[in-house]
Amino acid sequence: MPSTSERNSMIRAESSVDVPRSAEDVFAFLADGTNNTRWRSGVHEIRHIRGRGVGAEYEQLLTGPGGRTMRANYRVVASEEPTRLDFEVTAGPARPRGSFTITPVSPTSCRVTFAIKLEPQGVMKFVHGMIAAQVAAEATAIQNLPRAMSMS
Repeated sequence: MPSTSERNSMIRAESSVDVPRSAEDVFAFLADGTNNTRWRSGVHEIRHIRGRGVGAEYEQLLTGPGGRTMRANYRVVASEEPTRLDFEVTAGPARPRGSFTITPVSPTSCRVTFAIKLEPQGVMKFVHGMIAAQVAAEATAIQNLPRAMSMS
């Protein structure tokens, strides 16, 4: 179930889903950022720039608050295969950090939790509610993962 919390100006959102695939399969799918268009409807384009594992970088264009297209490049900052993958957005007006926590339930299924946090800066503080809604929508997109992976 998705959840969002705000403390001070920090915005946090989290959502979990059960996936009928092994933790290793899910980790590999999420670690390849070019799969983002398959489960995140707001991603228009994405391409791998460089690196693998920690340090991997991706360039992406996505729908931001108010429906505007924005750049939101990101870099993988932590990786514990097959249970955790963390990233930070490195380009664009918002610079959230996110993590995927993958918990094996059986050899052929796992639970994935997608958490995002963002501290709005500058003028973003004036549209806090709109940004919080966008962050919540991003976290909730993880609900699309089982369907996306069933097609791979």
